[in-house]
Amino acid sequence: MAAATLLLVAACGSDDASDTTTSEPRSTTGGAPGQPAAASITLLAYDSFVEPAALGEFTAETGITVTVARAGDTGTMVNKALLTAGNPEADVLWGIDGALLSRAIGGELFEQYTSPELHQLDPAATALVPGFEATPVNIGDVCLNYDTAWFATAGVAPPATFDELTAPAYRDLLVVPSPATSGPGLAFLLATIAHFGPDAWPDYWDQLRDNGVLVVDSWDAAYFAEFTMGGADGARPIVVSYASSPPAGILFAPDPKPTDPGTAMIEATCLRQYEFAGVLAGTEHPDEARRLVDFLVSASFQAQLPESNFVYPVRRGITLPEVFATFGPPASNPLTIDPAIVAAERDRWIDEWTAIVVR
Repeated sequence: MAAATLLLVAACGSDDASDTTTSEPRSTTGGAPGQPAAASITLLAYDSFVEPAALGEFTAETGITVTVARAGDTGTMVNKALLTAGNPEADVLWGIDGALLSRAIGGELFEQYTSPELHQLDPAATALVPGFEATPVNIGDVCLNYDTAWFATAGVAPPATFDELTAPAYRDLLVVPSPATSGPGLAFLLATIAHFGPDAWPDYWDQLRDNGVLVVDSWDAAYFAEFTMGGADGARPIVVSYASSPPAGILFAPDPKPTDPGTAMIEATCLRQYEFAGVLAGTEHPDEARRLVDFLVSASFQAQLPESNFVYPVRRGITLPEVFATFGPPASNPLTIDPAIVAAERDRWIDEWTAIVVR
């Protein structure tokens, strides 16, 4: 599997330098095709955001040109946006996750906006923003993935639960990104806290450490360098990734396409995450920014998210592409954790995890 292709699923773990791209107008409001757009706005996103082709439809329909500015991983992006809160360098922010949402709201990063599309979205997601400071835009499940061929060759059944990972059969098989430096790593830590509870999770991580868990700085390092399916002769057949990761093994394989992706996710380990977009407070183009937020949750845009960004639509009624429905569907009963609790406890949990695992 080519390393470049799986970067699409690394929304929380990218370390790439920032860049910008522009959705050029194909027509304008009240003007002929090819004329200058009525307005130009900037969408701030994390590095690994891939523009669905549907974004061009927004320009064609409204005459509003959209420039995508990338600003590091999710945490870096939010930190940069907070430094200019009230006087933003962009108009709309894409991709803040639930773990950082309360920080953004507390920092008055967003303008309150109630999208008319809200009733079409997953109510579990909209319930997280009762003040309408941000709008849910996608769903992602962070889960353990495993190399199916490795386990078949070894004659070992892949683990099905958190508890099984501490058994001798899985010694030295798991690699995880650090929750102190990686979004997916933090999500996996939160999954263990959601599963075991606030008192028992430290003992579980102590057992994982004794069973040889390998911790690296980033999702990229875990997947591409240490995972057996990452393309770099890695030795670890279990890795933290996403429920939507396996389809990449088919979509980006050379022709003829394989009929099996070679990886699978462990559903019992999945933590449900939502990402949000919001109109940045102080934008000089509030009307255009609101229209863009509405478009980000439109049926046409949402339908392209799985194959462009390897996340699931938050809009109800969108049919997943067949390869996702077969090999990478959302978890049926994912773990969840209250973002407000995460905001209050995140730093303490990371410090405690560090004392247990990195010693």
